[in-house]
Amino acid sequence: MNDIRIEPASIEDLPQLTELLMDLFSHEADFRPDHDLQERGLRLILEQPNRGRIFVLRSAGQIVGMINLLITISTAEGGFVLLLEDLVVRHEHRGMSYGTKLLHHAIEFARQKDFLRITCLTDKLEEGSRRFFEKNGFYRSEMMPMRYLLRNSTAAHGPVSGT
Repeated sequence: MNDIRIEPASIEDLPQLTELLMDLFSHEADFRPDHDLQERGLRLILEQPNRGRIFVLRSAGQIVGMINLLITISTAEGGFVLLLEDLVVRHEHRGMSYGTKLLHHAIEFARQKDFLRITCLTDKLEEGSRRFFEKNGFYRSEMMPMRYLLRNSTAAHGPVSGT
C-alpha cells in the first residue's frame, strides 16, 4: 500500500477511532470495551488539543491505525512529557510495520515539540507488545503502575462502584 499517510485525527474520525479502541480493549486484561466511554474519551482529546494528540495512519481513505498521546507535566523531568495511552492497528493490517510507523511519528512529534519523555503502559501478559516497545527504544521502568478508581469504571480489576 503506497497511499499510507500519518496525520492528526479529526472529530470526523471519531467512529473509526472508537471502533479501534473497542478492539484494543477487548484484548486487554485491565479494561472492558464500552463504546460510549471510548467515544467520550476520544472526543475530550480531539476537542482540546492541549490535552493530547491523536495521530492516525490512513490507507485508501480508511484509518488502519492510531496512536494517542496525552500531555502532562513531570516534576522529575521539570517539564512537559507524554503518556502514550493507546497504540492500535487493525487486525488485518498487523505485521506490516504500521505500528512502528505510528510510534516513530509520535517520537518525532515529541522531539519537535521538546517533550522530555514518553511513558507507555503495556499489558504485562502480552509479551509481543513488550518486545515491540523494547525493540523501538523503550525500556522497563522500576516504577509499577497502581490505580485508584473514583467512580464506575470499565476496569476489570478493583472496585466497580462508587459506594
